[in-house]
Amino acid sequence: MDRSSHARSRRFAPAVALAAAAALTLAGCSSSSGGKKADEEGDSGASAGKANTPRMTVALVTHQAPGDTFWDIVRKGAQAAADKDNVKLVYSADPNAGSQANLVQNAIDQKVDGIAVTLAKPDALRSVLAKAEKAGIPVVGLNSGLADWKKLGLMEFFGQDESVAGEAFGKKLNEVGAKKALCVIHEQGNVGLTQRCDGLKKTFEGSVENLFVNGADQPSVKSTVTAKLQQDSGIDHVVTLGAPFAMTAVQSVDESGSKAKVATFDLNKELTGAIEKDDIEFAVDQQPYLQGYLAVDGLWLYKNNGNYSGGGEQPVLTGPAFVDKSNVKAVAEFASKGTR
Repeated sequence: MDRSSHARSRRFAPAVALAAAAALTLAGCSSSSGGKKADEEGDSGASAGKANTPRMTVALVTHQAPGDTFWDIVRKGAQAAADKDNVKLVYSADPNAGSQANLVQNAIDQKVDGIAVTLAKPDALRSVLAKAEKAGIPVVGLNSGLADWKKLGLMEFFGQDESVAGEAFGKKLNEVGAKKALCVIHEQGNVGLTQRCDGLKKTFEGSVENLFVNGADQPSVKSTVTAKLQQDSGIDHVVTLGAPFAMTAVQSVDESGSKAKVATFDLNKELTGAIEKDDIEFAVDQQPYLQGYLAVDGLWLYKNNGNYSGGGEQPVLTGPAFVDKSNVKAVAEFASKGTR
């Protein structure tokens, strides 16, 4: 089924969306055992919890920066779906928007069966995504680009509304009595990160200042945040937009002698431990494992069943959800496995 037929079938959105949701639910309950062997040998035979559909290739192209462990969780979810669905997963990433567009072009040239892509800088991908559509390759979005995926002709989107997440974060800061927040943006030009800070400003009753840092250089992040905290003792909350940067901000607070607390977007194993020890006040979880899983599984469902989630009009939201001292123990078990 090509993407033009997908566009024509949007008038059947409610029924198809329900079918896709049911299929995704069943897929999420399936076992991924034996997947690695299938990926290596190209085995398409049926086994418990594994599809016997024809082998297909999916390219996952993200804006991951070197050392950003958030994407390890996304990839783990994507690989779990690939193992279950008899999919060969080809992963590539580059934080530079032009280079990311080139990676998408490489996937088109390889004639993959589907592409899952992040849209941190959507305008830079507009042209190459049009080429994917012309080539008849279905494309889904994940993680970044909720405001742009339909404009760019993507079939589905899996992620959180960053503006809504930011607004929820601002309300949470009000609840804990914050007065002045520093919002640390680790990648300039990333629309999702900007939306988080903008959303926070919309609902937070205190004052907010944005601080841009080089997220590819953690020592630089630490020194920049430390210097800012030393300069402004009125900052009582440091807000980071990724789990690795939250852990670095904790070091900055210690080195600067600041009394500021650290709260963050996103989660990982180390961060849940930091919440338990009160080093981190709370985190917003967007479930990156689920984003990767659903993106690959969504392409498999479309290829084999003609299903698409959200009726082609609505995104599938994976967050936001707050994790703090009250519920971190329940989440920590899954974070330790790399699935939260």
